[in-house]
Amino acid sequence: MLLFGVAVLGLLLWVPPHEGRNAQAALSAVYFKDPFLAYVYIGSIPFFTALWQTFRLLGYAGRGEVFTPQGMRSLRLIKYCALTTAGIVAGAAAYIRITAGPGEDPAGFVVPGVFAVFVSLSAAAAAAAAENIARPKQGRCSITRYDKKNRG
Repeated sequence: MLLFGVAVLGLLLWVPPHEGRNAQAALSAVYFKDPFLAYVYIGSIPFFTALWQTFRLLGYAGRGEVFTPQGMRSLRLIKYCALTTAGIVAGAAAYIRITAGPGEDPAGFVVPGVFAVFVSLSAAAAAAAAENIARPKQGRCSITRYDKKNRG
């Protein structure tokens, strides 16, 4: 998990000065004058929050405390952060698709963006399923087995 987070952070910092319209720009112009890049950096906050909560949840699992209130809070935060990340990536993909010029091919970002949305939604579904399994069963209807002895 930690290596994955470091790799994503490295890409966020290394790629912008070397790609696209920022290839020949000064560092101040790359990081402070591009609104889309600011959107990407702000949008990465839920991703790193979910990564941190996953790391904490693994620690809880190592101590056998997954189904404690802290573990349930981590699962809920992972779910919300994954849904937020999916929305942010979908918004970025839509922005790239809409603003692409006539000679540009936006598929280079849109296809990986769709994949990232799918992965984020899958993580949200897994966190929601784990949260639902761990939730206490109070107040739920249960089906009991029909037994001939209990017919009265």
